[in-house]
Amino acid sequence: MKDGRKNEMALILAILKSPEIEYNANSLAKLLGLSAMGALKIARKLEAENILLSRKVGNAKIYSINNENEYANQYIKLLLKKEIEEASPYVKRWIREIQKIKRAQGSILYGSVLKKEKEAKDIDVLLIVNKNSFEAVKKQVEEINNLNEKKIHPLYQTKEDLKKHIKEKNKVILNALKGRMVSGEDTILQLLCP
Repeated sequence: MKDGRKNEMALILAILKSPEIEYNANSLAKLLGLSAMGALKIARKLEAENILLSRKVGNAKIYSINNENEYANQYIKLLLKKEIEEASPYVKRWIREIQKIKRAQGSILYGSVLKKEKEAKDIDVLLIVNKNSFEAVKKQVEEINNLNEKKIHPLYQTKEDLKKHIKEKNKVILNALKGRMVSGEDTILQLLCP
C-alpha cells in the first residue's frame, strides 16, 4: 500500500475510533505525524469523495464520517477488514477465536494483546449483546476460555449501554473502540457515526 493510501486509512480510522475527539486538519496532522498541509489535502480529498463531512468551528473545519453515504460505509468496512488482515499472526489467532462468538452483535479486540501479543496476560474483548443473547454469548466465551491457556476477558455492552458510555466519554469504552473490529461492523458503525 502506498503511503498516501496508508495515511488516508489512518486518518479515517482515527476519526472513526475516536468519537470523543473533534478533529481538524492540524490535530489529525499531529496524531498521524503528517504536515498540516498533508492532512488537510487528505481530508479535502475524502470530503470531495463524500466519505468525510466537515463543519466550521471558528476558523477550523471539524471532520466527521459521512454515515449517510453508502459508499463511505462500505469503504470504511473495507478499511476495517484491511486492518484485521494486516494484524500479526498472533493477533489473527485471537481474531479467529473471537469470530467463533456468533451470537454477539459485534466484537472488538483491544488492550495489551494488540501491543504485547504473547506477553499479554489476557485477551480483552468488547462484546455487543442484547438481553436475549447474553447468556448464549457468555456460554460461547466460557467454551473458548476452557480450550485456551489465555482467557478472554469480556466487556459486555448492549447497544444502549455502549451509546451511553460513548456519550459519557467512558475511558474503558473509548479505549476499547481503538481496537480491532472483529465482527458486527454495521452495528458498530451505527453507534460510532450516529
